[in-house]
Amino acid sequence: MARELYNEQLLKLNGELIAMGDMCEKAMSLVMKALRENDEEIADSVHAIEQQIDQKERDIEAMCMQLLLRQQPVAGDLRNISTALRMISDMERIGDQTADIADITKVLSKFKLEVHPMIFNMGKAVSKMVDDSINAYVRKEETLARQVIDADDEVDEMFLKVKSELMEDIIKKQDADGNELDLLMIAKYMERIGDHAVNLGEWVIYFLEGKKL
Repeated sequence: MARELYNEQLLKLNGELIAMGDMCEKAMSLVMKALRENDEEIADSVHAIEQQIDQKERDIEAMCMQLLLRQQPVAGDLRNISTALRMISDMERIGDQTADIADITKVLSKFKLEVHPMIFNMGKAVSKMVDDSINAYVRKEETLARQVIDADDEVDEMFLKVKSELMEDIIKKQDADGNELDLLMIAKYMERIGDHAVNLGEWVIYFLEGKKL
């Protein structure tokens, strides 16, 4: 009976992880919409989701502690719980960075500055990485987790291209007002989100195989 209850708690833990991942995906979608449409109100809504992500991290952390303290998890269960604790840390950082992008988007909305199209490509790529990493966990698909890790090379290449072109614009413009640097920061935050998605993929592989890449 105790084992059945424990299994139910583990299933609930997995459900909470999936819900937190959904929040990250929603935050990413909204922040890209805010940037594309130059919409401060949408950018503000990202902060509400980021707060929900923070609360979900605390809730999951408490669940994990209860499972560890009240039960005696076997090796596989212990790996499940430790994976959850590490994944929520990366998802919380994804929430923070989407909120940072939202803040910069609000500043940019006051200026008529064309956003580098590669930034939208980066946003689409890292959103897919986050989505795929969560799906890899849900479906227990190692191949999908490895695809997330491999996808980071393309994101890094896009970031370097955006960085190079924006720096050239700053050098050329005598009256640069700093907005190019804001765009560069957005690209950097997206690159970091990609890094956290890679971490999620690696934790999925750890969960499935018992070893960290």
